[in-house]
Amino acid sequence: MDDETEARISHALATIAALDGHIGPVERLGGLTNLVFRVGDYCLRLPGRGTEEYINREHEAVAARLAAAALVSPELIHADAATGVMVTRFIEGARTMSPDAFRADPGSVRRAGEAFRQLHQSGAIFPFTFDLFAMIDDYLSILSKKDVALPEGYHDVVARAEMVRAALAVRPLPSVACHCDPLCENFLDTGERIWIVDWEYSGMNDPMWDLGDLSVEGGFDAAQDAALLDAYCGGAPGPSDHARMIIYKAMCDLLWTLWGLIQLANGNPAEDFRAYADGRFARCKTLMASAEFADSLATLHSA
Repeated sequence: MDDETEARISHALATIAALDGHIGPVERLGGLTNLVFRVGDYCLRLPGRGTEEYINREHEAVAARLAAAALVSPELIHADAATGVMVTRFIEGARTMSPDAFRADPGSVRRAGEAFRQLHQSGAIFPFTFDLFAMIDDYLSILSKKDVALPEGYHDVVARAEMVRAALAVRPLPSVACHCDPLCENFLDTGERIWIVDWEYSGMNDPMWDLGDLSVEGGFDAAQDAALLDAYCGGAPGPSDHARMIIYKAMCDLLWTLWGLIQLANGNPAEDFRAYADGRFARCKTLMASAEFADSLATLHSA
């Protein structure tokens, strides 16, 4: 742990009421862009460098509080919109999920679908609207001021994605409160239920975005996709739900390609973000060229 991080933790321990007087080890829990620590009965989140460029901490705090009220996310103890420092209740006995963990326990996929349903049906109104195409434009604007190259052909694929916009608009689903960034590691599984954490990108969105994005992050196969949709829908899903999920699997890769390049530009050492972005973009192009994707577009146009 570097001196700057130690100083930030010491300041949090001294100034946040829930952590004041804490005695004992501070345990690093992880985080791809942020630093997350267990401090006794709490989780302390310190924001990563450069995240203020694209994260609205006021919106995040509202979403985290509403998600906790919906019993989908741990209790929010402290949130400072100015600094991005956040404290939540630690969930004892919960396993942080990963693609391997989801593969090893088919029940966890169903619990994730049930958690999404609980969130989406909660009636919560998040302050941000997660608009895929507007966010692509915003991220491209950020990258235009940085010395990082887009993958070859990126703008051509964005232009092709206009057919996706048209298909989704044929019969749009009502926007609901969505997590919007369902990395496997944002799911904590007790074996009885799943809690969802990290509401930085949350907003009102098409509910099938959450399911499609989790499928991509977890590398789900067809059986896992079916289990996720079945648990979410409480039975067999309709063809349009499945089609939207497939389409969003490609679109989330199109968006998160740019997110990866922003991390690269900001010098985030957590991962090889050049490889991350290029891999995302390649996977997006492969799915968009598939018969499954074409069939999904046709399903939405005929809905």
